[in-house]
Amino acid sequence: MLPPPESFRETEGGDRYGIVLAVALATVVFLIVAPESSWSRAIGLLLSGGMLLTVVVTSRGNVELRKRAGLLLALGTLVVFAAIGLEWIPQGIGAALSGALVLITLVQLVRGLAVLLRVRGVTVPAVAGALGVYLLVGIVFAFVISTMAKLGPGPYFAQGTDGSQSQRVYFSFTSMTTTGYGDLSPATRGGRAVAVLEMLTGQIYLVTVISLLVGNLRRRRDG
Repeated sequence: MLPPPESFRETEGGDRYGIVLAVALATVVFLIVAPESSWSRAIGLLLSGGMLLTVVVTSRGNVELRKRAGLLLALGTLVVFAAIGLEWIPQGIGAALSGALVLITLVQLVRGLAVLLRVRGVTVPAVAGALGVYLLVGIVFAFVISTMAKLGPGPYFAQGTDGSQSQRVYFSFTSMTTTGYGDLSPATRGGRAVAVLEMLTGQIYLVTVISLLVGNLRRRRDG
């Protein structure tokens, strides 16, 4: 049973999905432009933790519980940030933790958006959150590509390389947007299947979810 709008306003914490969208965009850009180093990976994890912290702190629910969860998440993220930057933990574990943070953020964001849409309908924050989901899906696919590249028997790309983190994130988003520059292409059947799945996911999401939200937002404003 959903609470009435008044109660929802008191508990949802502001629905600052615009912040999540901004941090997600910053994360994508950073992962592409940052050099390969332990501190770059640490900053990437810090950005992922920041997205999840924003979703948790501004989510619907008990205020005190949100504060405690946010504090624990912030402390844990800072500890892991230092551990990755100082190379106290293996690179693979750091990448797995970053991927887990992004995936949890994606799940929590989708849940929060579903409640927001049911209670308030289509709003600008809802559209911003939906765009944030789109960017997070691209980052998740980049982690999938990285995992397959590291665990695969041969080069992931037909160009004879597994690619750097920058190249894999770049390839993920060119696949999801079906841009297809051709400078990187998957060499294996599994890689091609993931690329096709990402293309379909990205295009179906844009022409259905985003289009419906933007269309309803315009009709609501005109009305």
